[in-house]
Amino acid sequence: MNVDFDYLYQHTSTIAIGSKDKSFILAHCSEIEQDNQVPCFFHGSIINSFVASKCLSTLGKTVRSHFAISPDQRINMRDPIVSVGNGQLHFEAFSSCNSVYARIDVLQTGIDGEFIQSGCTNVDFNDVTIRAFNTVNRTDKLIVGVGSNELKVITARAETTEKKVSLPDRWIKGLGNVQVYLSQMELAFQLNRIEALQLFKAIPKSAVKPEYFLSKSGNSYTFSAVAKPNSLKIGGIHRLNLIENLLIHVDSVSFYKHEDQQSTAVVLDFKDIQMLFLLSESVYRGFSGESKHIENLLVQLPEEWLLGINNYFKTNEVFQPTLVSIEHDIQLGTMETMQASLSSMGLLGYDLWSNNYFYRKLPFKLSRLKRFNPRLQNAVKLIDEDAVLLLQHDKNGIKAEVKGSADLSHIVVGKGNDLQCTCTWFTNNRTNRGLCKHILAVKMKLSDIS
Repeated sequence: MNVDFDYLYQHTSTIAIGSKDKSFILAHCSEIEQDNQVPCFFHGSIINSFVASKCLSTLGKTVRSHFAISPDQRINMRDPIVSVGNGQLHFEAFSSCNSVYARIDVLQTGIDGEFIQSGCTNVDFNDVTIRAFNTVNRTDKLIVGVGSNELKVITARAETTEKKVSLPDRWIKGLGNVQVYLSQMELAFQLNRIEALQLFKAIPKSAVKPEYFLSKSGNSYTFSAVAKPNSLKIGGIHRLNLIENLLIHVDSVSFYKHEDQQSTAVVLDFKDIQMLFLLSESVYRGFSGESKHIENLLVQLPEEWLLGINNYFKTNEVFQPTLVSIEHDIQLGTMETMQASLSSMGLLGYDLWSNNYFYRKLPFKLSRLKRFNPRLQNAVKLIDEDAVLLLQHDKNGIKAEVKGSADLSHIVVGKGNDLQCTCTWFTNNRTNRGLCKHILAVKMKLSDIS
């Protein structure tokens, strides 16, 4: 795991216990200096404390899940983040193998508290915290305080303090990739509580290799190993067992389908709380390596534009490029390009329920967020080494030779955006996981001469 940087505490966390209330200010750390001056981001309670605690416990279970790695690798991968702002709380995490993305959205109607400062922070859910969540009953009050470097959870029965872990590079890459998938999804099926409970009984408890397909026949939903018309493909279906203990509390369960069936999303609705799960095509395919957004990073936007947007929007605020372009007299095409770039850097999240992007102000400098993609860096290196030779560039198409290592060259051919390469990456993945470095380099070369 590549660790980005270690957090440094400026002070210790403090707790004040009164006759009825327990208040606390948590130590925090960020690369953004002004965030370091904020003593506390949020203090208050989640109204539906029982459901919230069950969801938070499931989030902790998700980050400990290791569907494609050995148990000894998961110990350093417990890294949820919390976004505070716009009257909402978003808790996000990946499984240890990075093949499952989970997010809890606590809506404004489900929160009774004070939003002191918007922001985003990384937290570590340890075993003690998960046990504390599991002790919350329906009549208990769950008070949550969020800072930039520590999360403290207080219930009527337990009090625990969470220390931070560093945010690994794969998190930033994964956060950018999942938004691309989510923004391209559409609703496939929506089940009520009874239908969901019946359906999930058919999920294998142990790991399975074959793909399963969700389909509807009459008024019933079924999982099958055989594809049917309008069915939804789900790889590594046993990963859905993460959701099992939440089904008894849901109002509805919605399945979302991606256009190329490379991922599947499930949204659990609890009215004022929603929990999203995004599954990659298989347990051996982590979201940090997808790079579906990589082409968006070919367009270099001015640094001052990105800084301006980052200062203008607050964490969890709805991001609507059309309105921004009208209000600030910016061309819509420019705003759409900026939206793609922001999403690629992990600065935008996507809400399937409302079909809107929301801003996520990560606690890292923009320069750090822009450099995470080795395939893109390798393409830039090919350009710097003058390794791209255009053999054809006319109305009939493009043909280029890209020199590689060990005197091996690859040929890129095609027309418009439909380009193919002779390299192993393209042969194995086509464009399902983003463009290969050779096609990227050719696109850069073409942009330089246009």
